[in-house]
Amino acid sequence: MWLQIAGFTALPHLGGLYGGYLTRKEVDTWYPTLKKPSWRPPNKAFPVVWTCLYTGMGYGSYLVWKELGGFTDDALVPLGLYGTQLALNWAWTPIFFGAHKLKWSLVEIVLLTGTVGATMMSWYPISRTATMLLAPYLGWLCLATSLNYCIWRDNPEEKEE
Repeated sequence: MWLQIAGFTALPHLGGLYGGYLTRKEVDTWYPTLKKPSWRPPNKAFPVVWTCLYTGMGYGSYLVWKELGGFTDDALVPLGLYGTQLALNWAWTPIFFGAHKLKWSLVEIVLLTGTVGATMMSWYPISRTATMLLAPYLGWLCLATSLNYCIWRDNPEEKEE
């Protein structure tokens, strides 16, 4: 049991570690050149927040997996949505910080936020605790989506010819 808990809880952190590796240079070079709203969280808050969010979503996925008896037919939709949102989560950083594509990162994070909402809806009848563990994540994504929108709006991308 403890091995499964640790595995499910650790899984989301893998993408977070990769994202941290990608953003390390960009946070000191490219990101400071962008116009950002005054209400944005300080850079030092992001690793702390994401550590908490990844831990909560990972443990929540374990609760759903356990309640449904593993990777069963009943788990296909709730864990499939979870996997989809996790892939979208991991994809945002390379789009925003790696490729510097502000518009596409905005489209991506809107899809991510919707997928997290769908994941929560699919989890609610299975485990209310797991659903509530995703609530701070959904709240943070709403803030991050607003931030992404403001950065896109205030930093027009050069047109490619």
